[in-house]
Amino acid sequence: VLEIHLGWLAKAGWSVDTNSDDPKIKAMLEQLPEELYDVPADSLTATPVFDGASNEELSGLLRSSRPNRDGIRLVDDYGKAELIDGRSGEPFPYPVSVGYMYMLKLHHLVDEKIHARSTGPYSMITQQ
Repeated sequence: VLEIHLGWLAKAGWSVDTNSDDPKIKAMLEQLPEELYDVPADSLTATPVFDGASNEELSGLLRSSRPNRDGIRLVDDYGKAELIDGRSGEPFPYPVSVGYMYMLKLHHLVDEKIHARSTGPYSMITQQ
């Protein structure tokens, strides 16, 4: 699950509010180096395997993640996203953990499917 959180943070970037009165953010700021208070989108992120970032630290960074160009944060504080059912158009009842790389894979598959439908042999019935 850690890879999912790091992937979303790397894509979105984060900006920690240093003037916050929230005790969780103050505790996170004590452990975080100053150069990591404000990180732009599409940055490289890494953490050691067993001695790296804790769940609380990642949750705090996800809470401080930057919105996308539409002003929407794609994941919540726990790294879960609201997904929409492709058939009905309704959102699923609960947020789901989906990694950023998986979203890229789905986007790539949709591109191939659209391309496959727009090319190929002409229909014998319509002669088009």
